[in-house]
Amino acid sequence: MSGKNALTDFARLIADFEASDLREVQLRQGGFELFLSKDSSAGGLGGTASAPRGAAPVVSAPAAAPAPAAQASSAPATPAVSGPADIPEGGVLVRAPYLGTFYRAAKPGAAPYVEQGQAVDEDTEVCLVEVMKLFTAVRAGAKGTIHSILVEDGDMVAADQPLFVVMPA
Repeated sequence: MSGKNALTDFARLIADFEASDLREVQLRQGGFELFLSKDSSAGGLGGTASAPRGAAPVVSAPAAAPAPAAQASSAPATPAVSGPADIPEGGVLVRAPYLGTFYRAAKPGAAPYVEQGQAVDEDTEVCLVEVMKLFTAVRAGAKGTIHSILVEDGDMVAADQPLFVVMPA
């Protein structure tokens, strides 16, 4: 992005973000960082552009009986998929908003957003999912305790794949 086209690119990026179901997006390219959030109380990166419009959380659905997903055993870039044995009855699944890379912490070496056994609220950030340098914060979506973490840091995850199980309080 450079020159006159940069403003058009930014305007289009912001318009696409506002029209999406995403709550937050973070873009890093070289020395450039952009953070957009539909949550006016979001911390951001210091210089934050916020869209005041609210949106529904990207996560959570009661875990009754999820169908096991097929996975090719020879494909190294295939997203990791958890089986139904990992999901206790009454658990609430926190799911990936889209295909991307799962990160438990905001940056390498930082403390994870959450640990197993930690109490969370609906709006607690539990991880990031990144695709093409766009980072989306994923929220717990339910008040309770992190029962299990279903994927490893740095794993490729599929859209709607369970990432965490929250046991409601």
